[in-house]
Amino acid sequence: MRRRKLCGKAVTVFLLVALSVVFLVPFAWMLLTSLKSMEEVYQRTIFPTKLHFDNYILAVTQIPFLRYAWNTIVITALCVVGTVISSAMVAYSMSKVRWNGKKYLFPIIVATMMIPYQVTLIPLYMIWNKLGLIGSIAPLVVPAFFGGAYYIFLLRQFFKSIPDSLLEAAEIDGAGEVRIFAQIMLPLCKPAMASVAIFTFINTWSDFMGPMLYLNRQESYTLSIGLQAFLQQHYVQWGILMAASAIFTIPMIVLFFFAQKYFIEGITVTGVKG
Repeated sequence: MRRRKLCGKAVTVFLLVALSVVFLVPFAWMLLTSLKSMEEVYQRTIFPTKLHFDNYILAVTQIPFLRYAWNTIVITALCVVGTVISSAMVAYSMSKVRWNGKKYLFPIIVATMMIPYQVTLIPLYMIWNKLGLIGSIAPLVVPAFFGGAYYIFLLRQFFKSIPDSLLEAAEIDGAGEVRIFAQIMLPLCKPAMASVAIFTFINTWSDFMGPMLYLNRQESYTLSIGLQAFLQQHYVQWGILMAASAIFTIPMIVLFFFAQKYFIEGITVTGVKG
């Protein structure tokens, strides 16, 4: 029995290590390529003979990198705040507030997750175009303040795990719905809200399709669009492109490592797997 358990653990560890290698290889290739010269990139050598840290300097100076980074930070911050607040409000009303029709509306909200993003792409573009907001960040930010079906579902699962007796005690003390939501429910659902914030941050920070569709002025570009400057028609500056990509991924990696405790706790409690 003990030998069988050891074999099972060994197989599990082997599979985890193998999967880790598979996921880390592209990242390692990006870092190594970012330190190579153009000649070494096309020679297909694994390790650079000389570390070209100047690729990172060129990545920041050849394009308005800081401007693109600021645009990305602003859009991402607004989307994170809007998504967390709106999704929490809807999830709370769907789980703890008594009102007619919520048992019919919630399945409709969840069903919207089955609609591919590409289906609504053209209609949404036409709506924003009619409103005269193409070229602004409004099409990227405003939808975040209407919640997201997945995030509403995730937070609703967390709210449902909180006993109703806690809310009833607050009501006896004279607390209204707003106070219960703001002072009791929100502090209790920090792990789930952290998960929503991380998901939203990663999706918004790395979004390419949205900025490409709605941002038509160079000064309003995000980093995901700005990196295209290194992809020329007949020539690709691979070293500089990989250096810029490495800088681009740093915030997502740092956020995940610092917030992984809340992220894992939120996913575990809600019973939702990403």
